[in-house]
Amino acid sequence: MRSLALTLALLSCAALPAMAAESKPRKAPSHAQQAQHERMRQCSATAKERSLHGDPRKAFMKECLAKRAAG
Repeated sequence: MRSLALTLALLSCAALPAMAAESKPRKAPSHAQQAQHERMRQCSATAKERSLHGDPRKAFMKECLAKRAAG
């Protein structure tokens, strides 16, 4: 039992530097990604106003995003 505890303690100490390492910084979203996010937000808000759920919401979102992308 003591050796198991010692082994687990050593393994967790060995893993600490990996957990403490900084993650890669995120890149800023591109203009196209920002525009798509805004379209999604607006279409989602409209769907919520209309109380759409399930398949009708999916169909509305698809149509709304297609219209906004084209125009």
